[in-house]
Amino acid sequence: MGVAEAVAKINLHPNLDRDVKKGVAWAVHAFTTCGIVLGFLALVAVLKNDPVAAFMWLGLALFVDGIDGTLARKARVLEYTPNVDGRTLDNVIDFFTYVAVPALMVYWFNMTPVDFIFSGQTWSLISAAAIMAVSCYTFANVGMKSDDYYFVGFPAVWNVVVLYFFVLQSGPIANLVTIVLLCILTFIPIKFVHPLRVTDWREITIPMTVLWAAMSLSLILASKDRSDWNIVEDVQKWVWLGASVYFCGISLWRTFMKHEDEDAPDAEDEPGKAA
Repeated sequence: MGVAEAVAKINLHPNLDRDVKKGVAWAVHAFTTCGIVLGFLALVAVLKNDPVAAFMWLGLALFVDGIDGTLARKARVLEYTPNVDGRTLDNVIDFFTYVAVPALMVYWFNMTPVDFIFSGQTWSLISAAAIMAVSCYTFANVGMKSDDYYFVGFPAVWNVVVLYFFVLQSGPIANLVTIVLLCILTFIPIKFVHPLRVTDWREITIPMTVLWAAMSLSLILASKDRSDWNIVEDVQKWVWLGASVYFCGISLWRTFMKHEDEDAPDAEDEPGKAA
């Protein structure tokens, strides 16, 4: 078939362009759904006592969640797949990968005290239950983001919190105190930067996000055998912590120094943005 004949056939199907765009929109939804599969693989890794693999799968899920919103807006999924509520899809996946799996990790790996007041895994069970319960408020809170895309209150990124516990090898008491404080901060309007959506200092924030992700990956892989750690891993850890301090700094700057009227974001500004 020649090019002219192919073009003629295409012209006979005026809805072809819309069908292609609808297919792209469905593909974006399928990409978003990959997050729940990655989360399930992380859960299986936890049950196999393999935290390194669990963090690798959670990292991939985080990557999917980081870019699916942009893809959804470009594919105009609200227009071409109006029967699918992408925000609900995204929230279901996020609750599993950001909250449920990390809560299981806190319990499964005994990240909180086992001999303080209660014996056994009582504190780990209480901590995991608190993470699950408090995070329900985060996902139900319609004012979770400010009009300039900062999270309002701790945004239930427990996957990141547990990563810090793992890499820093922080003690059980410190982990318990951190969990308590973050549960409280869930209900306090401290601003937390969204590294991909906030426009303030964006020219610095995006490279810092890439740097943080690269250092996280390197440190997770290096954690397979900490006995081999040397100055390289120590430098990577301090660079990683430096990037973390930057994110804390911009969040505090937004909370206490930059004051603007805020409104709840529209639906397309939520994680997943209808994808």
